Amino acid sequence: MRLTVRDDLLNPGDLLSGAVTYAMVDYAMGSALWNERGPGEAIATLSISINYLRTAREGELTCRAQVDRRNRTAATLRATVEDDGGRLLATAIGSYSIFPIRRDA
Repeated sequence: MRLTVRDDLLNPGDLLSGAVTYAMVDYAMGSALWNERGPGEAIATLSISINYLRTAREGELTCRAQVDRRNRTAATLRATVEDDGGRLLATAIGSYSIFPIRRDA
């Protein structure tokens, strides 16, 4: 996924908010796993751990995620966030729950 850094995404120190990076990672990981789910399966984030290496004040950011392992009930994924110069801003690992969609709820 891609995101253009805007003024409203900066924290009071004029740096990209960590919450924005977290949201990018969660969305990218969820999207990667969503593409691998089967009929009648839903997913939910269990945990994400992010290593913030540097930040950004402007430009275009790219987050890439991949599924490392998936079984019937859980998946582990990894993601990276880079700026438009190819500099690594963050790395992350995450775990997700996979469960059947309840039709009676």
